[in-house]
Amino acid sequence: MPVTIFTSLLMTIIFQIAYTYKWWIIHEQIVPWGYMIDVSFVYGIFSVGTFWIFRLTSHKFILYTAVNLIMDAFMAFVTLPLLGVLGIATYENMSPWQYFLVMFGLSFVIYGYHKWQQKIYKSD
Repeated sequence: MPVTIFTSLLMTIIFQIAYTYKWWIIHEQIVPWGYMIDVSFVYGIFSVGTFWIFRLTSHKFILYTAVNLIMDAFMAFVTLPLLGVLGIATYENMSPWQYFLVMFGLSFVIYGYHKWQQKIYKSD
């Protein structure tokens, strides 16, 4: 659970940076401040996905990396372009490859945080 909360914090920061630099534009939102942070994504599907990916793969780094590679590629090259076609969100000053690299890089930060958490809460 700490990884999920940490990931939500990081995604909130990434969305704030994305809003400032117009990496992408959110056209449809469910809350008034949704033009800055896609609440349904960051605190919904992304958090749930992060939880389950960690729960099922964190014991094997290669498996974790492979699953993240596939999921991040699917998000960058399939899902977000589809959201653009639907008029929900569009890439602006960021390419799908750049988005992929940011998200895939984030997965290593998250894994490092997880390992650090395991070490400090190790039961003796």
